[in-house]
Amino acid sequence: MLLALPALVLGAAAFAQTRPDALPLSFDAARARMVERSDKLAAARSAVESKELQSEGLKRLGGPVVSVSGLAYAYNANLNLDLDPLNQKLGQIGQSLPPSIQSFISRVPIPQLPNSYTLNRHDTGTNTSISAVWPIYLGGATDAVRGFVSAQTREAQADAEQAGHEVDTLLVQRYFGAQLAQRAATLRAQAERTIAQHDAAAQKMLAAGVISRVERLQASAAYEEARRNARKAEDDAALAAVALARTVRADGSVTPQTPLFLISAPIEPLNYFIDSALTRHPGLGKVAAKKSQAEQLHEGEEALRRPQVIAFGTRQLKSGNADWVAGLGVRWTLYDSVDRDALSASSQKQVEQAEHTDAQARSDISLLVERNWRALENARRQYLDMKVSVELSEEVVKLRVAGLREGTSTTLDLIDAETNRAKVLTERAQAANEYVQALAQLLESAGLSEKFSEYIARADVKVN
Repeated sequence: MLLALPALVLGAAAFAQTRPDALPLSFDAARARMVERSDKLAAARSAVESKELQSEGLKRLGGPVVSVSGLAYAYNANLNLDLDPLNQKLGQIGQSLPPSIQSFISRVPIPQLPNSYTLNRHDTGTNTSISAVWPIYLGGATDAVRGFVSAQTREAQADAEQAGHEVDTLLVQRYFGAQLAQRAATLRAQAERTIAQHDAAAQKMLAAGVISRVERLQASAAYEEARRNARKAEDDAALAAVALARTVRADGSVTPQTPLFLISAPIEPLNYFIDSALTRHPGLGKVAAKKSQAEQLHEGEEALRRPQVIAFGTRQLKSGNADWVAGLGVRWTLYDSVDRDALSASSQKQVEQAEHTDAQARSDISLLVERNWRALENARRQYLDMKVSVELSEEVVKLRVAGLREGTSTTLDLIDAETNRAKVLTERAQAANEYVQALAQLLESAGLSEKFSEYIARADVKVN
């Protein structure tokens, strides 16, 4: 029995199956939606704003401080006096007098004092005053504090910029990865349907005695494998679609409108991206901010070794002859149990550490850029070179179909040809996806993630 296969089977596979309720999004629209709703970017922005506000709050650190204080008070004080000793003294006085006077006093009763007496004082009052303190010179400590917070702000900005590059790369992974997964699922499903037709035909051929039972079992085994591959590809596509929808914060599914693409000609040379990375990579900005923080800490340590001059004054807030005081204070630590020399050397070592970290980061980033650039070129060449493999797989299928009609090929030969064609088409789509992912990673490592859409516009190959 001969199999009649349409020439278009698997030849023009659709790369996506659109659900009626799916949200169609181009890559630029998906990126705008992600930037607006990304929690990671929102957290990074909040960190930057926090440091900016902290820097603003410390802008006038080291200036005068004026304060008003007031108090209201009431008191009650008791003092207990013991009068027994005084009474005894009075008695002793009479004994020291002449006898004639003692006899007279004895006839006159002398009143006795009480054993104790309590004195009580109580009052209420208020007091208000205004005070001012002005650090005239603190050895540069306030400048060091402001510089340190400013460096922390730059570090937060570098982290936010890095977060922006990372979410751009993540979107590329999930946006085009979802397309690749859906394309693979479509190809696997079409291969399953085609092989199912071959399996059914093989059953009829076995019943007619045209093929052996072994050939029939081989066709059945190929169909079962095709079914397993189709189910797995379907599950992978569903998971990829969910990941994309959550990345862009969509309630339902998303239909990508920008297909996988490729620029057939080589893009800018390696040195272009390395030069860009060494000036724009946010990792270097963070290292520079860390170095600035270390320098400010070192300056703060040095400031503690210098003299400090502070002006101060306070005055009662009342009319008339008010109390007041004003003066100038100088403080200079001549000896401290803390080893300032060791602390200064320690902070200087932190500066040196930041310098070495910067040199290492520049080397690592240059290597990363070169690796991504070479991966991009490899994916480009691989996609272009696979054109011959795709054409060959198509021709083999046509040959096996014709051979089956003429009896020179078996059903298993045709199943193998169909399976190989689906495999080659999937691998070429994978090569296109590898190109897109390598491009995203290259732009991220060079600090150019925002230019990804420009490369989409330059693409001359669209994998539809």
